[in-house]
Amino acid sequence: MKGLRTAFLIGTALCAVAARPALADEAEQPQASATPGPEEIIVTAQRRAESLNDVGMAIQAVTADTLQALRVTDVRDLTTVAPSFTVSQSYQGVPTYTLRGIGFNTINLSATSTVGTYVDEVAYAYPIMNTGPVMDLERVEVLKGPQGTLYGRNTTAGLINFITAKPTDTFEGAVSADVGNYRTWNLGGHVSGPLGEGIAARIAVRSEQSDKGWQVSNTRGDRLGKIDKLGVRGAVAIDPSDKTHIDLSVFWWRNRSDTVAGQGIGFTPATDPVTGTSLSHLFNAPGLADYIANNFPTSATQADWAPEASRSADVGTGLGLDGPLRENNRFWGLKLRWDQYIGDTMKFVSLTSYNDFKRDALSDWSGAPFEVLLQNTVGRIKSFAQEVHLEGETDKMNWLVGGYYANDRIIDSNRTMLGQNANVGLIRAVGSTLLGTPFNSNGYTLTEMLQAFRSYEDFGRIRTRTWSLFANADWQFTEQLKLTAGVRYTEDRQRYNGCSRDFNGNMLPNVNVVNRALYFQSYGVLAAPITQGQCNTFDPDSGTFGEVRSVLSENNVAWRVALDWSPNDDTLLYGSVSRGYKSGTTPINAANLARQNAPVTQEKLTAYELGIKASLADRRVQANLSAFYYDYRDKQISTYFADPIYTALSRLDNVPDSEAYGVEAELVVRPVQGLTMTGNALWLKTRINGYNGTNAAGEAQNFDGAEFIYSPHFQGSATIAYDAPVGSGLSATGAVSLRYQSESNTIFEDLALYKINSYATVNASIGLKSESGWSASIWAKNLFDKYYWSAVASNANVVVRFPNPPRTFGVTLGYNF
Repeated sequence: MKGLRTAFLIGTALCAVAARPALADEAEQPQASATPGPEEIIVTAQRRAESLNDVGMAIQAVTADTLQALRVTDVRDLTTVAPSFTVSQSYQGVPTYTLRGIGFNTINLSATSTVGTYVDEVAYAYPIMNTGPVMDLERVEVLKGPQGTLYGRNTTAGLINFITAKPTDTFEGAVSADVGNYRTWNLGGHVSGPLGEGIAARIAVRSEQSDKGWQVSNTRGDRLGKIDKLGVRGAVAIDPSDKTHIDLSVFWWRNRSDTVAGQGIGFTPATDPVTGTSLSHLFNAPGLADYIANNFPTSATQADWAPEASRSADVGTGLGLDGPLRENNRFWGLKLRWDQYIGDTMKFVSLTSYNDFKRDALSDWSGAPFEVLLQNTVGRIKSFAQEVHLEGETDKMNWLVGGYYANDRIIDSNRTMLGQNANVGLIRAVGSTLLGTPFNSNGYTLTEMLQAFRSYEDFGRIRTRTWSLFANADWQFTEQLKLTAGVRYTEDRQRYNGCSRDFNGNMLPNVNVVNRALYFQSYGVLAAPITQGQCNTFDPDSGTFGEVRSVLSENNVAWRVALDWSPNDDTLLYGSVSRGYKSGTTPINAANLARQNAPVTQEKLTAYELGIKASLADRRVQANLSAFYYDYRDKQISTYFADPIYTALSRLDNVPDSEAYGVEAELVVRPVQGLTMTGNALWLKTRINGYNGTNAAGEAQNFDGAEFIYSPHFQGSATIAYDAPVGSGLSATGAVSLRYQSESNTIFEDLALYKINSYATVNASIGLKSESGWSASIWAKNLFDKYYWSAVASNANVVVRFPNPPRTFGVTLGYNF
């Protein structure tokens, strides 16, 4: 793979360096090209239509044909064509997005990402909103670097804008059906056309079904991995006059797919049966250590989880969790855009949106057939946003000025069951020795203590309000020189209340006896006992159990300045300096102590970037190269907290100083009609500077020099796509895509157990299509059945991996009309 990596970087760099001489030769001897150049890709990265090669920033745009050929049906699939973008999974199933190494490793559905996601310029601010089907797209644009001056919400890493296909003036439609392994059958299609004078509509549907799970229990015949998704999008375009345009769209989906089980690979430092740093290592579930030792995973299909019969049974006041391990989520979103032209050179735009997401999921990330940790995650997000802006142009300038407002209301909760967790065993044992002391003022019995701490609930309510004023302008000083400047002032306010709390009285014996005794020993305070359903999060400052409340009010000024120089029609050189922010957030943690649910403040990233975009060989070759440096302040992370009872628990923190820098390259070659070869590569270096934090063993540690998590040194992809006539009204189609990334870490510590190994995956398809509209293809994802994983986490007892799916393959039949 070193040879492939070197070829990516050297090949693209040589093309960029060679751009000027080649273009000079062509200028001296102009002639028509015998082979047509690549089709021009139009993007709206700066909120107006422009050629991709005329925009002085690092952008990847992927057309609908490419998305279809490479079977991009999920946000995770975008990593195939945009290798600097990665998607990992938190143990609660919330996606973690990383772009050029900049990400936020939260587990909570209530947290925003460093990578903004938009659908037709409407913010889907929470990554969990993107877990439905990806469907009926015109293109996808990936913008790299801080985005704060043009789009609705600030982001530090960049953004992804999904541009959906719009209603058409003529009648058209398409249907497709997939049949594949794991009893897969997918159906999709759309119908579009005019409804009358000045009005057109479009409706699209996609159903994804896989009735045979790809994860197989190591100890039973049970399976997980079924897919059950359904999505519907409707859009109406209305033109009441030649100066007024209205777009109305509604998107609805549901997801009842299985949750992914973790693969147990080891133990936390505290609970390791041999080297454990806490007495909890003596209380691992009988047989757990042998299971981990004898079932180290070598395939994506190998996994295990607690049997349904045992997890669904009630044990005293510890109520079970019954039902299938799956999601039960639904989403609907409404968008209304009104464009009103004012004269010939100015336009007023109003963009109104409302998104509503609801989740009820049951997952088991024990990593073994034991009740180490299961969670029923329940949440809801209601998000309203309104943007208004004026935009216009003169002979030398394009400008935009406007305002944005958003209001989000979020409930994020989970009920956890962990009856066989080693930490629970330790607490029960300690509690048994304290039953005869004054701490047992409620007179709990030995049976009650030994059945306690099987189940509890984490709950949080978050209300977020943000508003901003922004302006952006391009000045074309000369035909070759353009200056872009933008600024945004933002105010964010987040209110939070929440805690960990008793469920059905099951936490009362351990909290009222063990926790109170240990807090008395640690802080010299004897807290009042809790009652059923009350918060058990302890505040050492007040000496009480109770709800945690916080208000986080922040403001910032994001900006961008860029200079573009076009020495000729085929070359663009640009340099930019920009600053972006990501607002602060509050976690929903298993909070033993109040400070675990303290918010982190906003993070700030200042980016310096130089780049070149060059069209060569009669525009049959496109070479793009950029170099960047990120000065990263107050980076938000999910990390450990040194807990007096459980050794190490989760919290959020800000890293005061860190940095990232790298080189990114893209090379597109179209040597003959119908053949496109694309290469993308990112070389990246990240570094934490002088941060004092807590490691997985609950010990203080200086992490100076540590790398960012989910940030490989190298990520690259190579794609070959073919679409050309073969006679008799038929065309041959095909695509092969290779993606490679080097090793990366999932925590700041350099521990082998927590690493993601380097890997390469291949996707491929081949088919035929006819001029009459019929098409057929065969396809495969992860063609060579590579075992790889995208995340590693711990459940305070077992360290688990979350594998990506094994090889999937099938046949697709389609018809366009």
